[in-house]
Amino acid sequence: MSPLEHCLSPTNTLRDAIEIMHNQKWNTVPVTNQSGKLIGVFTRSSMYQMILSDVPKDTPISDYIKKAVGTVLEDVNSELLETMIAKSRVGTGIIINKSGKPVGLFTKTNAVMNYVKETQILKKQLEKVMDTSNLGAIMTNEDGTIIFANEKCAEMIGMPLAEITGEDMEAFVPAVSRYADEREAHFPMVFHQQHFIVRLSKYSIDNQKEGYIALFQNVSELEKLTAELESQKKWKTLLQSVIHNAYDGLVMINEQEEITFISPSLLELFELDKEMKEKDKITKVLPHLSLEQVMKTGVAEVSDFMEIKGINYLVHRIPVYQGERIIGAIGKIVYRQLHEVREAFKSAEDNRKVIHKQEGIEKSRFTFNEILSKDKQMDKLIRSGTKAAKSKTTILLYGESGTGKELFAHAIHSSSTNSRGPFITVNCAAIPEHLLESEFFGYEDGAFTGAKQKGKIGKFDLAHGGTLFLDEIGDMSLPIQAKLLRVLQEREFYRVGGTERIKVDVRIIAATNRPLERMVADGTFREDLFYRLNVISFEIPPLRKRKKDILLLSESFIRELNRQNGTSITGWEPLFEQAIMDYDWPGNIRELRNVWERAMIFAENGKVRLEDLPDYVLKNAGYDVFLQEEEEMTPQPLLEKAEQFAIQKALQMSGGNKSKACILLGISRSVLYDKLKKYNVPAFKEQRSGNSERKDEG
Repeated sequence: MSPLEHCLSPTNTLRDAIEIMHNQKWNTVPVTNQSGKLIGVFTRSSMYQMILSDVPKDTPISDYIKKAVGTVLEDVNSELLETMIAKSRVGTGIIINKSGKPVGLFTKTNAVMNYVKETQILKKQLEKVMDTSNLGAIMTNEDGTIIFANEKCAEMIGMPLAEITGEDMEAFVPAVSRYADEREAHFPMVFHQQHFIVRLSKYSIDNQKEGYIALFQNVSELEKLTAELESQKKWKTLLQSVIHNAYDGLVMINEQEEITFISPSLLELFELDKEMKEKDKITKVLPHLSLEQVMKTGVAEVSDFMEIKGINYLVHRIPVYQGERIIGAIGKIVYRQLHEVREAFKSAEDNRKVIHKQEGIEKSRFTFNEILSKDKQMDKLIRSGTKAAKSKTTILLYGESGTGKELFAHAIHSSSTNSRGPFITVNCAAIPEHLLESEFFGYEDGAFTGAKQKGKIGKFDLAHGGTLFLDEIGDMSLPIQAKLLRVLQEREFYRVGGTERIKVDVRIIAATNRPLERMVADGTFREDLFYRLNVISFEIPPLRKRKKDILLLSESFIRELNRQNGTSITGWEPLFEQAIMDYDWPGNIRELRNVWERAMIFAENGKVRLEDLPDYVLKNAGYDVFLQEEEEMTPQPLLEKAEQFAIQKALQMSGGNKSKACILLGISRSVLYDKLKKYNVPAFKEQRSGNSERKDEG
């Protein structure tokens, strides 16, 4: 609609009308009376008529006004207005308000421009709908030439949109000719290993001409979504089945001690109403479970045996944490066939004792497969040990206390040809000197005061056909060393107080954490025995030289100690990991296991934290800065603690070189000096010459 700025009255002249029509570029001008109401129009044809009549230009237009005028109200909808203009014999329509006064003109040009604008908007809306629905679209003319394709279609076909438009549709959809006689068809297609369903339909153009519209839908995505939905339905059904048929009954409560879930098996066991209302207090419905107490203590616990209707049951009470706050508790009730389970455990334990202690004979318990390591040196030792195990040669194991020398000895025996034979262990440092000989060789009846009446066989006798492991052999006295040397050379010995020569077939594996070569030089260890033992030797590296094994061993200890102590630890927090990796572990694997056992006992939830480590580990590793002392009045923020620790660590790693420390920290020297002053970090003496120190400081 064009807004109306000028109107004519019957008294206006031809000249007035020509000026308005010329200036406004109008073909029709509304004519109004004195009150402004529409009484007719003055058209271009009226103007031509007056000019051809050769009337003067100051002649009033009153006799040339067209009274029969089609009008529409200003609030008419656009579709009706456009219909009226299309049917009108004049090119301009007059729009009036409710008072009958003209307010605007609506020309056929306006209608055409409006059509074009609405068509463009509609085109964009349709393309948006097509893209949102993930449908590809192609439209052809009557010759099958593509006149339209959307971006989604180009993406599906794998070609630029410009290369698709103008091509024959059969080049992309060969099946078109097969369905030429059908108004609509559906068939599958494959583009780039993606599966599509094509909907092909005809549309009328004009003069009985028809074109094609093809819509493409990717069914690969639909198939995937359908499969995922089906999988979720199966999981839901499976979980519901597990909960409803679980061996254990389950009950959950929230922070207000209200029941949020209870399994049907518990409703049956405790004869509860199946229509029990949600949010009932646990203390009202099941007070004997005492679930509310773990809400106070925050410590998981297992109850003593309880009984209902002659059925024994146990309650495992588990607190539920959200961060540091307890938000509920879970009660797991074990009751079905509990007696059978208890008997099965007892039987398994008895069998284990029988296997490991048949007639008092010890067996090896470990193999090389059970030695956990990612260290290259350990891998080499295991390969060498496997080869050495096949012979009967004496083997000497070196290594600090706790590195796993006994485990290595067990593995060698398990890989040897006499692996079915006994594996006897003697700790040379644990047995008193005056008893060591009788332990080794046994004694006859009445050999000494206090001896058993029937005598006793020694460790060499027990190890016949197998392996004798001599641990801490460096602590053996010189007289016993001499007797041991004879056994190794002659493969025979006499019992204490006996005269009969006893022959044995025993493989010797010795271990020590002492420097035997230095002891030979000092005269505290026999040189001939040393060379007899040192035929094949292996030195097991300490844990501080195989850092990669710390986390591997930790995972193994978690599994072992969870079974042993009934804990439920699932892992560790990042700071805990960093601390155990930075600690030197002077006690090696034995110390690592002991620290893990302590940490798992003190841990309050599923993961061990830094504060679960012993104080001496934290201090030696430099992580005690992270633990806030209770008596501190102004606690240091954790971020500042971490920053202070990082600076100390960088200076330690760089040997006190501040330039290198800045590179490690990613900060400038000026920032480093500010931080050193702020945290009062002690200076590290740089390990280099004085000249270079002064150069660095400058």
